[in-house]
Amino acid sequence: MAFIDYYKILGISKTATDKEIKSAYRKMARKHHPDLNPNDAEAEKLFKQVNEANEVLSDPEKRKKYDKYGENWQHGEAYEQQARQQSQQRSYGGGGGSGQGFGGFDFGGSSGGDFSDFFNSMFGGGPAGSGGGRQQARYRGQDLNATLSLDLRDILESKKQTITVNGKNIRLTIPAGIENGQTIKIAGHGGAGSNGAPAGDLYITFNIPEDADFKRVGSDLYRNINLDLYTAVLGGEITADTLTGKVKLKVTPGTQMGTKVKLKGKGVPVYKKDGQFGDLYLTYNVQLPTNLNDKQKELFEELAKS
Repeated sequence: MAFIDYYKILGISKTATDKEIKSAYRKMARKHHPDLNPNDAEAEKLFKQVNEANEVLSDPEKRKKYDKYGENWQHGEAYEQQARQQSQQRSYGGGGGSGQGFGGFDFGGSSGGDFSDFFNSMFGGGPAGSGGGRQQARYRGQDLNATLSLDLRDILESKKQTITVNGKNIRLTIPAGIENGQTIKIAGHGGAGSNGAPAGDLYITFNIPEDADFKRVGSDLYRNINLDLYTAVLGGEITADTLTGKVKLKVTPGTQMGTKVKLKGKGVPVYKKDGQFGDLYLTYNVQLPTNLNDKQKELFEELAKS
C-alpha cells in the first residue's frame, strides 16, 4: 500500500493543534462525503483516507509514532522493543559502534554491525555464527478488512454487536452517528503474527445505504413532505414522520412551494458527542388538486376573478 501523508490529506501542517486537526477533518469529510459526491470513486477513496488520517492524528500516541516513523509507524512498538533488546545485549558485552540513526537507534559505526543485527532479527535471519545459526523471521500479522452494513436507524444510538471474522467472534461497540464509508480499527484482531510477532489489525468499513425517505448530510437529515393546496393556502396542522416517530406541525397560511422547516434535534447523533444531535429539515411540496369537478372549477374561476 502506498504511503499516505495524513497531514497533506487534511491540508494541515505538522504543527497543527488538536483543534485544527478536528476542524480540518470536518471540512474535508464533508467535501468528500459520498452523499455529496454520488458515484464518484475518487471522492469515496479520499473520504476513507480523510477518516484514516483523523483516526491517527487525533490520537496523541498514534500521532507520536506517525511523526517518528512515518509510513512505518504501525511497526513503532516492534522497532522500540528490538532497540531495547539490542541495548541490553550491548550492556552485557555486546560492543558495537557509536553512530546514532533512525528513531534514536544505535545503527553502529563503520562496521555497521548493529544495523545489520537489528533488521536481520526483525525481518528474517540473524548474524551468522552467533550461536544456533540464523534466527527465524518474525513477521507482524496481516491486516484484515471487513465491511459492515447498517440501516440509518441502526446508528441512532451506540450498540454492541458481534461479528465473525476468520471464524472468530469479535464483539465491538458501534458508536452512534457513524458515517457511511467510515473505517474504524480494532487493534490486534487481524491475522496472527509469526514467531511471536504481534497480530495485525482489523479494519471495519461501515456501509450505510441512502434511506428511501431521508437524505443524510453529516448529522443533519433532509426530507420532502407533500402538502395539499388547501392547507398551504389556509394553514392548518399536519403530521410528519421522523426517524424516531411522528410529530405534529402547524402550517402557516400562505405557505409557498419549497418552504423549509427545521426540526431541531431530529437528525442523527453527532459522532462521539453524547447528547448532541443534528437537525431535520423538511421541504414542503405543495400539490395541486387534479380531476376537479365543475363546481370546484367554478370556485377557482371566482377566486381568479377576485
